[in-house]
Amino acid sequence: MKVVRSIRQMQKIAGSLKTRGKTIGFVPTMGALHKGHLSLIARARKENGVVVVSIFVNPAQFGPHEDYLKYPRPFAADKVICALNGVDILFVPAPKAMYPKGYLSYVEVEKMPDGLCGAFRPGHFRGVATIVAKLFNIAQPNSAYFGMKDYQQLKIIQRMAQDMNFNVKLVACPTVREASGLALSSRNRYLSEEEKDRCAVIYGALCAAKKIIKKGFSSVRVTGFIRRKVLAEITNARFDYVEVVDASTLIPVKRITMPAVIALALRVGGTRLIDNMAVNI
Repeated sequence: MKVVRSIRQMQKIAGSLKTRGKTIGFVPTMGALHKGHLSLIARARKENGVVVVSIFVNPAQFGPHEDYLKYPRPFAADKVICALNGVDILFVPAPKAMYPKGYLSYVEVEKMPDGLCGAFRPGHFRGVATIVAKLFNIAQPNSAYFGMKDYQQLKIIQRMAQDMNFNVKLVACPTVREASGLALSSRNRYLSEEEKDRCAVIYGALCAAKKIIKKGFSSVRVTGFIRRKVLAEITNARFDYVEVVDASTLIPVKRITMPAVIALALRVGGTRLIDNMAVNI
């Protein structure tokens, strides 16, 4: 496995690979790799001649009171994980290389970031869209792999890639969960073992809500059910939101007559967790 830190070198390598007819599968990450990331890498490995993984904790997507400085950066362990899982190139640029002095250019998708996580993290998705656009230009992938746990992020990146005419196939991969059902996240390491056990109720509530929706209940009734079920088990939890939204536009719906997604975000102590469940009517 080759570790590349220079943007210019990564572009040169990618261009050479494309000239030689190699397909590049790309997995952008912020490191602290877990089994969810490994599922993306495995899919990329299966479908491409070359697998590129990036590790970059993107300062542009963190708010002033968020955990950028505390975000886990176990690079030595991540490097070993990548090497053992068939990654060909590990791209690790420095923040000052991605955002040099005088940097002024950002990519912003309109409307889709307004609700869900975007309502609680102003500017977050501008940072996400910007860094993904930059990484696409640098790594020049044929396919890029994203998990469905970050559903709003996935839909915004899909919209951005389509609107900006990126010649890259976006592959949405299923959420990977712990045995309890808790969605895997780099932030799960902030939870105590007791909190992890209690947080299993989140997935259980989503599954139960999906069954209720099939009976024709309204969105308000469904989201109220989820809140009650989760808060009964996790007494120190605080919801940012629970919403039922159109699966394509992310616009909230009152009654579900189309493919939809139940999306939620809550804080358990100081840890923010997100999850979602697709519903097809």
